[in-house]
Amino acid sequence: MIEIKNISKTFNKGTADEIAALKNLNLKINEGDFITVVGFNGSGKSTLLNLISGSLIPDNGKIFFNDVDVTQLPDFERSKYVSRIFQNPLAGTASELSIIENFRLAALRTQSKSLSIGNTKIFKESVCEKLKTLNMGLENKPTALMGSLSGGQRQALTLLMSVMDESKILLLDEPTAALDPKSATIVMELAEKIIREGNLTALLVTHRMKDAINYGNRLIMMKEGQVENDYSKADKSTLNTDDLFRWFNI
Repeated sequence: MIEIKNISKTFNKGTADEIAALKNLNLKINEGDFITVVGFNGSGKSTLLNLISGSLIPDNGKIFFNDVDVTQLPDFERSKYVSRIFQNPLAGTASELSIIENFRLAALRTQSKSLSIGNTKIFKESVCEKLKTLNMGLENKPTALMGSLSGGQRQALTLLMSVMDESKILLLDEPTAALDPKSATIVMELAEKIIREGNLTALLVTHRMKDAINYGNRLIMMKEGQVENDYSKADKSTLNTDDLFRWFNI
């Protein structure tokens, strides 16, 4: 699904603040993989997601989606492939619009826009059915402004909206970092359900070692811009959170 070949990215090149975020990184991600990514601060985790999404263009190397070279495609051209959930719950929604209006925008994200498209009765009913799955009571208030909701509610809605179109790659950049423990659990359980049922290919960057162990079929550990360890599902099943903490303390 995704192949990354010899990717490098350096920031502030040629200055005293030069940072080599990624160094000739190679990674193959199979269709349906759910990979959790952990690593030290500055190890290149978010840079990796930015390069996959097209928010950044690499200094060298290639990125392929299903054998299609997307290396030079910016993020808006990769949106037909990639959905992304950010750490900040406010980043994935429009506060001044209603829930139903946010869902309509999400559904049209990769389509041509026209004046004939609106929030039809059928569309509203389909959104309310999706909202019911959250057990948050939001199906009863689809016209509520997104800005009136809690961070956990907004992050859960962002996840639902991420699969409103045909994108098959989901990038999660510390999606629970700003949430309380209960909301974090709800969001992660929802993410796992969406990834499994949609057969999505997903990467989750997290600092929560429990989530890194409990979710996904592969675990990647990054250090100094490279993948230091890549655990398969079988190998990952032998690890626990103490093993990860020991790696960080080496």
